Amino acid sequence: MTKLYLVRHGETVDNVNRIMQGQTQGELTAVGVSQAEALAEQMAGLPLDAIVASDLKRAVDTAAATARRRGMEVLTTPLLRERDWGGFTGRYIPDLKDEKWPDDIESLDHLKLRAEKFISFVRDTYPGKRVLAVGHGIINKAIQSVYYNLEMKDVKPMANAEIRVLDL
Repeated sequence: MTKLYLVRHGETVDNVNRIMQGQTQGELTAVGVSQAEALAEQMAGLPLDAIVASDLKRAVDTAAATARRRGMEVLTTPLLRERDWGGFTGRYIPDLKDEKWPDDIESLDHLKLRAEKFISFVRDTYPGKRVLAVGHGIINKAIQSVYYNLEMKDVKPMANAEIRVLDL
């Protein structure tokens, strides 16, 4: 069985400012950097065979804190990218409440398909291993939705740098 430590990236400038980041790179705040270091400390006693992250900077930077302590590299995959928010990207989230959703937002079906592909990728690439995977709030929710066979709305949101463990 493969053990997946699924983590959301540390706090970003856009998180604090309530900006819809989507697939923008993002920049960790000082708090986010501290969260990444705390994650590395929390993972210190656990064996890891691989560290995988979304290819977006905020996730790579979060994963890098653990990788540095272990002399490991961070492998990246676009499968772990955050949901593509299309025309909502870069906008102030409270302003979006009553707006009609643009057609260019990634569908939940596509998002969940990416989640399924990510789970298969981890199972196939790291059978019987322990993998730290740093992603984003909504893709991590989709991964858990697929894993637990739940609706997305029934998966509790993850805090920044929170760890959830899935046995694949």
